[in-house]
Amino acid sequence: MNKSIIIINNIHALPLAQLLRQELDATICSSSGYEGTQKISSIHKLLSENFNQLDSLIFIGALGITVRSVAPFIQSKQSDPAVINLDIYGRFVQSVVSGHKGGANDLCQRIARITGGHVVVTTASDSLELWSLDTLGIVYSWHAEYKHIDENTFIARFVNGAKTALLLETKDVGTQFLEQSLPEHVSVFYSTDDFKPEVFEIIVAVTPYLHEFSNPTLFYRPACLVLGTGSQKAIDGADYSQGVETFLLNNNLSHHSLKSLHSIDIKKEEQAFVQFATSKGIAFSWHVADDLNRVSDNLETSQAALAATGASNVSEASALLGSGNSGLLVNKTKACDVYGRHYTLALAMDVAQERKGAIYIVGAGPGDPELVSVKGKQLLQTADLILYAGSLVPEQLTHYAKEGCVVRNSAQMDLEEQFSTMKEAYDKGGMVVRLHTGDPCIYGAIQEQMNFFDKHQMPYEIIPGISSFQAAAARLQSQFTIPERIQTIILTRGEGRTPMPEREKLSELAKFQSTICLFLSVSLIDDMQQQLLEGYPPETPVAICYKLTWKEEKIWRGQLKDLANIVKANNLKLTVMIVVGDAIDNRENRSKLYDRQFTHLFRQGKDE
Repeated sequence: MNKSIIIINNIHALPLAQLLRQELDATICSSSGYEGTQKISSIHKLLSENFNQLDSLIFIGALGITVRSVAPFIQSKQSDPAVINLDIYGRFVQSVVSGHKGGANDLCQRIARITGGHVVVTTASDSLELWSLDTLGIVYSWHAEYKHIDENTFIARFVNGAKTALLLETKDVGTQFLEQSLPEHVSVFYSTDDFKPEVFEIIVAVTPYLHEFSNPTLFYRPACLVLGTGSQKAIDGADYSQGVETFLLNNNLSHHSLKSLHSIDIKKEEQAFVQFATSKGIAFSWHVADDLNRVSDNLETSQAALAATGASNVSEASALLGSGNSGLLVNKTKACDVYGRHYTLALAMDVAQERKGAIYIVGAGPGDPELVSVKGKQLLQTADLILYAGSLVPEQLTHYAKEGCVVRNSAQMDLEEQFSTMKEAYDKGGMVVRLHTGDPCIYGAIQEQMNFFDKHQMPYEIIPGISSFQAAAARLQSQFTIPERIQTIILTRGEGRTPMPEREKLSELAKFQSTICLFLSVSLIDDMQQQLLEGYPPETPVAICYKLTWKEEKIWRGQLKDLANIVKANNLKLTVMIVVGDAIDNRENRSKLYDRQFTHLFRQGKDE
């Protein structure tokens, strides 16, 4: 029996049940034994044998039948399956049992998308568009702990608008979501020094620290602590485990926030380490001595460790390597087991989750402010500093900025001033968005910035954007790869002050007669046309695209032999994308992907 069951009692429900079976990989059951269903003697018998093993239970038909059928078996939202009811046309999809923790609310959303129906969810937090506190920990892999209150009472107070403090002492995708969806009755803080707990009715804290608040508190424990360790041979496992617990407690840290355990490779079979990692459900990794020594310059040298392992420091260096951090959260602590065998412990914060400054290099897209990615927009809405290239990026994109965000145009700033501006914001713990036109990895001039960030140990993330060559394909309503004719797109530029490698000369690339998209080259138009004509026929279609997706957008179509004349006649100087090739406006070559005989992808997916 599948983990998901669809129950129908009406032949008219069969088409919808078959659609859901295809999408959800469920078993259809009916007491009438309709064709294509699994015949059952009764719903009661089916549920008595399977209810506790199911993930989801979908009834198509009357809500009353659903309620009466599941009522004898309901025990707890912690263990009951998701129970859904919908009418035979899928117009109304209702969450009946296990809305949040059982996944019924999410399943309702998914089924409604399949049927085009309306979701009927009565959970207060969903209706009020508030956080689902009982499932946040599951979604973001945080361990949840309630202090001075039980879960249901805490959630009820939160939903009823109790004045709430949100304490965020780490960062990840979950904390970013919380920051971006802050309810009106919640105030966010990043340190216990920044707020007075007594002012608030309840507290939600994402932190590895063991704070003692008198308020009712929901602690979420993110897995962010990296433990480095070393030892003599065959230390006692029970003593080691207790020693780690004591070590964390003494440093006011929760063991639920441990992410991984690290040591030197010769200790990879040390049973105390293996058993501890297994008992905590965390990864155990090891490093070679050379790698440990690479990060040990500023660490205390252990002569005993050096003699035994070849590494001058094991526990602290392991914590640094495992975390990617440049500094320790807790320096080396020495302890011994009941037999007097020594071990050492050190701790570092996973660098990606450390609550400090953040750098994001974001692709702004080709010009239309709505063509920035969802992630890029969210970062713009939460940034503390936005640095954008005003001559290339629409100023409207910076209107997404929150109140208090500093917005600077980098057009009049040299690199040193740009770096100084970003580093100042980063050092204060701010989020910096460096906004680049198109996709930052294509002629984005980000190499120097990445070198600077690497040099100053400032972690950064690159968020892709839509490139102007993609916008050109969309605006030209052309597919740049044509079956059996063109299967390659070349992104390149003309040779100006920056020399081109000999093998990448435009005249050489033109010989392939692929689709060529030319960036940053309009000022070199005469030379480019001459080189292109060495490979393409003079009648080859060309498109000259000015300020793609901007309000000022203009596009000229023509033939390669007229390219330079078109550019000069319209006095084009900047922000021009030139496309060359037979793919422009081609409608002749049809893909075989959707031919009836070409169905191996579909069959492969079904077979898997």
